[in-house]
Amino acid sequence: MKNTALTKTHEALGAKMVPFAGYNMPVQYEGVNIEHETVRNAVGVFDVSHMGEFLIEGEHALDLIQRVSSNDASKLQIGQAQYSCLPNDEGGIVDDLIIYKIKEEQYLLVVNASNIEKDWKWLESKNAIGATMRNISEDYSLLAIQGPRAVEAMQGLSSRDLSAIKFYNFIVGDFAGIEHVIISATGYTGSGGFEIYCKNSEVKQVWDKVLEAGSDYGIKPIGLAARDTLRLEMGYCLYGNDINDTTSPIEAGLGWITKFTKEFTNSEALKAEKEAGPKRKLIAFEMDERGIPRQGYPIVNDNDEPIGEVTSGTMSPSLGKGIGLGYVTTENSGVGNIIHIQIRKKTIPATIVKLPFYKK
Repeated sequence: MKNTALTKTHEALGAKMVPFAGYNMPVQYEGVNIEHETVRNAVGVFDVSHMGEFLIEGEHALDLIQRVSSNDASKLQIGQAQYSCLPNDEGGIVDDLIIYKIKEEQYLLVVNASNIEKDWKWLESKNAIGATMRNISEDYSLLAIQGPRAVEAMQGLSSRDLSAIKFYNFIVGDFAGIEHVIISATGYTGSGGFEIYCKNSEVKQVWDKVLEAGSDYGIKPIGLAARDTLRLEMGYCLYGNDINDTTSPIEAGLGWITKFTKEFTNSEALKAEKEAGPKRKLIAFEMDERGIPRQGYPIVNDNDEPIGEVTSGTMSPSLGKGIGLGYVTTENSGVGNIIHIQIRKKTIPATIVKLPFYKK
């Protein structure tokens, strides 16, 4: 089990630690609901240093990224980030990721912790063109400072104007006494804020100063359990649940990051799928009666015939009701349709809704 540079800090704070993607990670401190509401209403800080970081550099860097990713990275300017995915050869997804353009001919790829080794091997297998690749995952830490009060709470830690960082943009600047950290705004919670990428040797100083600066704003450390409820209320996909090696970006509702203005892995087949229409779709639903949907629960129609399966589900702290994502056959995927979730021996009605669940 790997540790982040802050593992002992989390343990000292009384965090409940669990194995996650090969790392010893804090799942909660005070409780999911308290931590969730802290991020929605004030500011919280997550240690997400388990995420992977790859540097792709050199004159062939963009060419490699364009070949392996679904989105069009040629549109990126320095200081911009882009959500994308790595399609596989069979129509599924190797991983979803964020691509940062650091400078000309230098890109940072941020990938899911559980897929670091898989993604690295995948990129290597596609790199016949000689792009320079560096896996810096073991050397860097990542903090996510999230919530509507994040900018005002943290502004005193940087000489740069944090409020000027637009969504899916970033700067390289000073923060918490450390020079040259990446400060980005690609939040996974839907409540604003930003992320700090720094070296492992620097992150304890950053963490301590973040908690100190946020003390007047109600800051709390937040675990991965609340991170999951927050992202689900926004309808953001989680790799391993809502997308995986067998789900296509088209059926997952990720057509908006799948650009057919270029060729990439399996692009012809995905283009044909988009034109013909997928046979199933990822939908969002709210429970009409009391019940909490969980991954793997069957979804059935009015006649109890199977039409799909839940991929993510929880009791929404913000809405006070069960919410979930799942795949159903396309003919059953319309917004407003009533579906039924099988929870143990009960079948409970739910309504397909438009995302996000949580609206500010």
